Amino acid sequence: MTILLLSLYVAAGVTYGMHFARRDAGAGRLASATLAAAALMHTFVIGMRTVEVGHLPFVGAPAAISAFVWLLAVAYLYTEVTTDERAMGVFIVPLLVILQTVSTLSDRVIEPPPVLDSPWFAVHVSSLLFAYAAFALACVIGITYVLLFRELKSKQLGFFAARLPSLQVLDTMNGRAVGVGWLFLTAGLAVGGVWLFQLQPETADPRVAAMTLLDPKISVVLLSWTVYSFELYARRVIGWSGRRAAWLSALGFSIVLLNLVPVGYFLTKSHNF
Repeated sequence: MTILLLSLYVAAGVTYGMHFARRDAGAGRLASATLAAAALMHTFVIGMRTVEVGHLPFVGAPAAISAFVWLLAVAYLYTEVTTDERAMGVFIVPLLVILQTVSTLSDRVIEPPPVLDSPWFAVHVSSLLFAYAAFALACVIGITYVLLFRELKSKQLGFFAARLPSLQVLDTMNGRAVGVGWLFLTAGLAVGGVWLFQLQPETADPRVAAMTLLDPKISVVLLSWTVYSFELYARRVIGWSGRRAAWLSALGFSIVLLNLVPVGYFLTKSHNF
């Protein structure tokens, strides 16, 4: 079933590419329908695994990445419904395909250790995944902003100007996505801190003992929180919007991806459950 799910995401990526290249309304509707079908199947897969293991399937890097893909797909579809704009799908869906491929190649159900049997764990991980999905949207919106800005600056209107929303709309969407992501990231870190405070005196699990600022998984997520906090501060106090905010969004999400894939798979000592 995971192969079929990945195939649906690939098909959605192809149809979004057709829509973007041809500006064909029918291809746009087909792209949205295909991505919605993929998100619906992904919901079913997550539900089945939840029933199978008796908890939300967030344990392990592959499961967390798959959940992130699902959340990003749903968030992007919501953006399409509220804005009636499909142009950014050609940038979003390839990211979904790449990450879902990574998750599928190492797909396996992991039984959680007793230390994760806590509602704090579900809230912590869910909040961070919501944040990462919002940051992914902000990154893609920022990239499209830069592409459109460069085309407008060259005074040679064409490919992007005919297909993307205005700079003002993109900048507003970027600011909202970063704001929502920052709220969820802050909540996830706060819940994780409370959970860790409760765990450490009561467990001898070496992975819990490794949950310190020196662990890459924790230090990198704190770095991303710092970048996004500065972006919000710079936007509201210094007046950094437009291209500067777009580049900060790209920088922040590159740190998120670093934490989600290489750090999550290979470098962390505390989050390798």
